[in-house]
Amino acid sequence: MRIFQNITVGQPKKLIKPIGFTILSNLVNVVPFMLSIEAVRIIFNSFTDPVKGLDIRRLWSITGMLFAYMLVMFLAEKPAYRHSYRDAYDISASGRANLAEHLRKLPLGYITSRDPGDLANMMMGDFTLVETGVSHIVPQLFGALVMPVLAFLSLLFINWQMSVAMFIALPVAIAILWLNTKTNKRMADRQMKARLDSGNRLQEYLLGIRVIKAYNMIGEKFERLEASFRKQMKESIRFEALSGPVMLLTITLIRSGLTLMVLTGSYLLIGGELDLLTFVMFLVIGSRVYDPLSSALMKFAELRYDERAGERILNLMKEPEMGGTKAPDSNHDIVFQNVSFGYGEKEVLHDISLNMKQGTLTALVGPSGSGKSTVLKLCARFYDPTRGRVTFGGQDEAGLDPEKLMQKISMVFQDVYLFQDTIGNNIRFGKENASQEEIAAAAKKACCYDFIMKLPKGFDTMVGEGGCTLSGGEKQRISIARAMLKNAPVVLLDEATASLDPENEVEVQKAIGELISGRTVIVIAHRLKTIKHADNIVVMEDGRIAEKGTYEELIGSNGLFKKLWTIQAQSVGWEI
Repeated sequence: MRIFQNITVGQPKKLIKPIGFTILSNLVNVVPFMLSIEAVRIIFNSFTDPVKGLDIRRLWSITGMLFAYMLVMFLAEKPAYRHSYRDAYDISASGRANLAEHLRKLPLGYITSRDPGDLANMMMGDFTLVETGVSHIVPQLFGALVMPVLAFLSLLFINWQMSVAMFIALPVAIAILWLNTKTNKRMADRQMKARLDSGNRLQEYLLGIRVIKAYNMIGEKFERLEASFRKQMKESIRFEALSGPVMLLTITLIRSGLTLMVLTGSYLLIGGELDLLTFVMFLVIGSRVYDPLSSALMKFAELRYDERAGERILNLMKEPEMGGTKAPDSNHDIVFQNVSFGYGEKEVLHDISLNMKQGTLTALVGPSGSGKSTVLKLCARFYDPTRGRVTFGGQDEAGLDPEKLMQKISMVFQDVYLFQDTIGNNIRFGKENASQEEIAAAAKKACCYDFIMKLPKGFDTMVGEGGCTLSGGEKQRISIARAMLKNAPVVLLDEATASLDPENEVEVQKAIGELISGRTVIVIAHRLKTIKHADNIVVMEDGRIAEKGTYEELIGSNGLFKKLWTIQAQSVGWEI
């Protein structure tokens, strides 16, 4: 069934053992109940037949059996508990790992189009709901139905009128619950959407806390955050207020069976069609059978809510990963053939054709928003072009395995992200099995060895999340060391020195000089003096190539490049 497919995130077979052992455990737990009924019968017989009296010996035997049976109940409950929780945690743990791996293989465009808070909540919150569904709800739901079903079938043979009276309202209760499913689903979706939105707004608030403080937008003044919390409160109240009465109605209907059974039993007693002992037995069973039934219906409502979380995860898992199975060859030419690309409906690149040859330095320059960073992202196949094609070594990148392609490419971004780990491990991202000697050698080439060794624990010094404990220049040099350790033949540089002070810029330029030596390099440059000796300078404007050539050719052509060069030369002498 689809509901079990969703709640297990596509692994319904994982429910077999938890359900099976829980049902077995509940069947085992029926025996003490049957013994209790026998004890009631013995006591009752002592009143109806005073001559026989109370069978004390038999009562003590039943009591002894009940105490001894506690061990059997424990042995039956143990595997049910173990499989219910262990399998639930396994689904959750493996599911999170699979989702993270799937996200890694998705086009970057899809990930950036989703709110990061939404993906984080799915990874943690939705899997927690799935975990709860598998461990606490589904096995117990089936287990809770065992006793009512057995009771109904058994009591039919004793007195069918009393048995039917006991359960006559159950089909009506189930029908009401089922008819309410669509409404419940719609309200659950709205409540879940509001919960996700409030989580996203909270993350936005925390990430932008410096700006918020700087402009005094604190506390109640941050209206978006407050509005999202109020909407979540409103949707949660609506969900509970509209679904709660339906649940209470179904439980009331089920429990009305006890009243109907008493009325039916009284009528049959008066008519002489039912003896008093049987009537008492039905009352004892009836007082116990409705609790698991009510529990089952409540768990079904919870299951429907948790199932929505599993469905969201499965929908994300169905998103197509970037295709390609071929491995790139030893040729590292990157060629754009009539490439057009856009983010959403807005086209950023328009019919670009460009040849970046192996072993050369290609510089991309131009005003902000001209498409330089997009060209770099298409080179690394973070995206596939909308029209045209990008080839790597003569092969269409769309047919290459993205992971094998990325083995050939190192990237140094303008905004460096370091993980909350040691400096050594952050450098080791370039080569997973790198030795300490290799890490140190890469750090020396990247001009960051000296400052690392001055830190309290050297390469074992922990870095704050995002690299917050280091300066911009220090982070940049560590990212270059990471790229050096990878030792890829193609290097993509997204203006690594644009936001650095002069002292750090000198160090980073030395590191970049070491990194690009003997490699195919494509660099985005804002400071034009740094790319005077590039083999090919590509000047971009409004998503098109305005001009291209060497520095001497472009300076002599009196085009956009010369205009940009003149502006930068004039700005050198500006003062405040």
